[in-house]
Amino acid sequence: MSENADKFPVSFEFFPPKTPEGAQKLRAVRAQLYERKPEFCSVTYGAGGSTQEGTFNAVREILSEGVDAASHFSCIGATHDSVREQLALLKAMGVRRLVALRGDLPSGYGIGGEFHFASDLVAFIRKETGDDFHIEVAAYPEVHPQARSADADLKAYVTKVQAGANSAITQYFFNADAYFRFVDDTRKLGVDIPVVPGIMPIIGPRSSCVFPTHAVPRFRAGFVCACKAMATTCRAFARSGSTWSPTSASS
Repeated sequence: MSENADKFPVSFEFFPPKTPEGAQKLRAVRAQLYERKPEFCSVTYGAGGSTQEGTFNAVREILSEGVDAASHFSCIGATHDSVREQLALLKAMGVRRLVALRGDLPSGYGIGGEFHFASDLVAFIRKETGDDFHIEVAAYPEVHPQARSADADLKAYVTKVQAGANSAITQYFFNADAYFRFVDDTRKLGVDIPVVPGIMPIIGPRSSCVFPTHAVPRFRAGFVCACKAMATTCRAFARSGSTWSPTSASS
């Protein structure tokens, strides 16, 4: 990482560990990353709240290490009572920042619950807790894959902000122009909260090669070729990562 990187505020996002060994490894990784003095660290939330216990445990540990922690908080399939209870628990833990998301339902789980959009969750959090939490929401510079259109996606984002979001973190993207266009478009609609670029470091071929089908609507063909060509060589893949990752980081 360059010396200039220390001048920019950063946060780090972690998946909740699934095993005691994973938890220990994550502690060691966090200790290294804390040298970058992150503004906060966040912990993801599994489909339908499937990792709630692991998420909240990781958040507790981060707070105990003296670092501000944000819990991802998804609402699909949830009830008002369950969300109210979880908000009270997070507040008692000392959490002051949430990443409010609609979330994904586990496979085979039908639509249910009292929340259908992230904007519903943001509005509920504000109604129940006032300004107790700094609320982050998701932004999609390359358009949410389930959006009816780019305009519909922008309107959904604006609705989340109007419901009470403080700032946004983007889904990772591979075209910096898409990020700047998104920010410009939202400003034209009267929305001016901070929009933080989300960056997914390229660390290995297995996770990177699934991006085109699972996450990024407009993926660069050149990266896919590089991914496949160097999938068996870790050192070569690391060189590829240093070439492609800054596409988002530079934005």
